[in-house]
Amino acid sequence: MVPAAGRGERLGPGAPKALRELGGVPLLVHAVRALARSRAVGLVVVAAPAEGVAEVIALLDSHGLDGKDIRVVAGGDTRQESVRLGLAAIPAEVGIVLVHDAARPLVPVEVVDAVAAAVRAGAEAVVPAVPLADTVKLVEPQSGGRPEPVLDTPDRSALRAVQTPQGFRRDVLAAAHERALTEPVAVTDDAGLVERFGGRVVVVPGHEEAFKVTRPLDLVLAEAVLARRRASDGF
Repeated sequence: MVPAAGRGERLGPGAPKALRELGGVPLLVHAVRALARSRAVGLVVVAAPAEGVAEVIALLDSHGLDGKDIRVVAGGDTRQESVRLGLAAIPAEVGIVLVHDAARPLVPVEVVDAVAAAVRAGAEAVVPAVPLADTVKLVEPQSGGRPEPVLDTPDRSALRAVQTPQGFRRDVLAAAHERALTEPVAVTDDAGLVERFGGRVVVVPGHEEAFKVTRPLDLVLAEAVLARRRASDGF
């Protein structure tokens, strides 16, 4: 599943983030292709902006995404709502669900495979992640650009930067989203939602090229990675 109904203002004004182009191809198309390359994936559900479902269907059709069942549904006002609506469009017999950010267009297929395999092996929830390269500070937030006092310096050896796709037993993910309807919680990813309601999340190795395109500089880096891939293997 690819929730892609957000606008992504941090990339600046213009088209929704998922429709920004990377190497002449929208980020969303790259993300869907990344999932579709995996033999573990049989269906891709895209949660599009409610007013843009027809546009997204036409976009995916125009880029020749053949060989996999790809469906587009109307997403919601939040990522969490889009995932819940996307879940409802997945056939009941599907027992494993991967949720992938449209803004992570370059995730290697081996990461997708590893996440799916870990769920198939018995994990309730799985996230790919990489070690942190930078020292991290816990601070007391201040308004107006004032200096922020440091409260703690966590040991980065035990910290990981989480990526997608995140994999779940379908019943575990669906139960977490249903519970969140009556017990709202502030989380930034689906694994966090499962974890908040008592589920067990495990980590598998991610990849440095599965970074999220959020700022203009990220797009420049993604262009460089894509150019290298095209030069080396015709990606």
